[in-house]
Amino acid sequence: MTNTQQPARSSAAPEKFDGFTDEERAAMKEHARDLKTTARRSPRTAKADGEKDVLAKIADMADADRVLAEGLHRIVTAAAPDLAPKLWYGMPAYARNGKVVCFFQSAQKFKTRYATLGFSDQAGLDDDAMWPTAYALTKLDAATESRITELVARAAG
Repeated sequence: MTNTQQPARSSAAPEKFDGFTDEERAAMKEHARDLKTTARRSPRTAKADGEKDVLAKIADMADADRVLAEGLHRIVTAAAPDLAPKLWYGMPAYARNGKVVCFFQSAQKFKTRYATLGFSDQAGLDDDAMWPTAYALTKLDAATESRITELVARAAG
């Protein structure tokens, strides 16, 4: 005879799942939309379309993030014109052969203290046994722009 009794259910409130935040879930949904949009585009217009998407996303940002993103876009497109602008998880990114090399993450999007300039494993920044892959970004001054230009040019190598 088999036991058909069900285990007792607790009346206590379920524990909160400690997984993805609402912002992370939204970013994943944006990434899925970005992939669908990219797949439907003509390869001939992909770079121009990607730039339009990036500029539109930048225009929608809060003032502080928008100023940083506009400056970063200007720096990346000048220092590494071969990188194609595209959206990546709803963030401005720059890719070589479809693979993201660097990206901008706004502070507001993930409710963080500062924006981030990040580099993927596709970036040629390898330096010894350890190197940074993301940088906090709070303002663009001459020294910061110079450092970003150097990093992006090296990453795009």
